[in-house]
Amino acid sequence: MVTLLLDQTQLEIVLSPVERAMAFHRGNVRIVRDHIVRVQLTDDAWTWLRGVRSPGTHIPGVLAAGTWRAAGTTDFVLIRRHRPGVVIDLEGDDDYQRLILSTRHGLALTQALRLEVSDEPAEVTDIASTAPVRTQKPRRRPVPRPRPA
Repeated sequence: MVTLLLDQTQLEIVLSPVERAMAFHRGNVRIVRDHIVRVQLTDDAWTWLRGVRSPGTHIPGVLAAGTWRAAGTTDFVLIRRHRPGVVIDLEGDDDYQRLILSTRHGLALTQALRLEVSDEPAEVTDIASTAPVRTQKPRRRPVPRPRPA
């Protein structure tokens, strides 16, 4: 499970030593916050995988980690099993066009990206938990009225 840190300027995907080895990536992945165009939640991140690994690790249905290249696009992928995930589309980034991650914190990430955050990096779950909660009023169903005879 990846750790997602967010501050005013960037989103950082903190990789464990094992994840770095599987992804053939030396450090954490840092994305300028302004480059994030869209964040989509998905029930199965495998459906978003495109291209071939270059370099990375791929065990079908179990693990996909590393860089995936396809027809002029480059994605950073870290998918484990068939777990919920998040797809982050990027525009203007030098390294990647898309990030595909399996994480339970996709909803917290989308909420945290909408908020103003501090200069210090903080975990997205902590940021989202401090956000004000918006409640919607329940919809009322129209009361059936008898028709005149």
